Amino acid sequence: MATYKKRGYKPKTVKEKEEVFEEESTTAEVFNTLDEGASRTEEWAVKNQKYILGIVGAIALLVLCYLGYNKLVSEPKEKDAMNEMYTAKKYFDDAVSGVSSDSLYKMSLDGGEGKYGMLDIINEYGGSPAANLANYYAGMAYLNLRDYQNAVTYLSDFSSDDKMLNPIAKGGIGDAFVQLEQKSDALEYYEKAFKANVNTFTTPLYLMKAARVAIELGENDKALGYLKRIKSEFSTSTEAAAADILIGKVEASL
Repeated sequence: MATYKKRGYKPKTVKEKEEVFEEESTTAEVFNTLDEGASRTEEWAVKNQKYILGIVGAIALLVLCYLGYNKLVSEPKEKDAMNEMYTAKKYFDDAVSGVSSDSLYKMSLDGGEGKYGMLDIINEYGGSPAANLANYYAGMAYLNLRDYQNAVTYLSDFSSDDKMLNPIAKGGIGDAFVQLEQKSDALEYYEKAFKANVNTFTTPLYLMKAARVAIELGENDKALGYLKRIKSEFSTSTEAAAADILIGKVEASL
């Protein structure tokens, strides 16, 4: 077995000379192997440079196309969609204010004055943020028009991390399921609604709705938990006063 030798050490015995020779031979073989590998790599690169440049060029072209599409197509299209939504949203907002509500909700869906409605925006700008938002307005319009199946369909197609719209959309689906007599589904969506974001408006609202449906389904323990949470975490909410009455009724039935 070869032993460590200091720099400049000269072998003296035949055995040491043989060991030095073996080490030098091994080192030479390693460098020769590396040189051969590098040479083969260089040869392959030269031989396939057109292919390599083609791949690099294709990737660069894809990146440029993506950036160009966003700048020249996607962004202008989104701006057009939001401009088109302006009138439809105004109809919706006026309907919420209570002025000829049904007809205005319908106009927000179908359009008017030569402008797109929410359904047109969904169809024409599918996949865009504007179309996604139009799903929310369409679903809420259908909910107010008592077309509960369409309300569920469009609100289910809406996706958002917004702290208010997200829970309200899920709560709207719950409201629709209540009207469709699908109480278990309604409870599921009310639970999703109050879990979506914790705030003093939507959380106690949907906790109360979940509690009421849970009572109807005979899930009194769950209902009691929701009601007590309203009392402990949202004592100043409008739902807190009603929670006192319901807590008494639920506890009496346990």
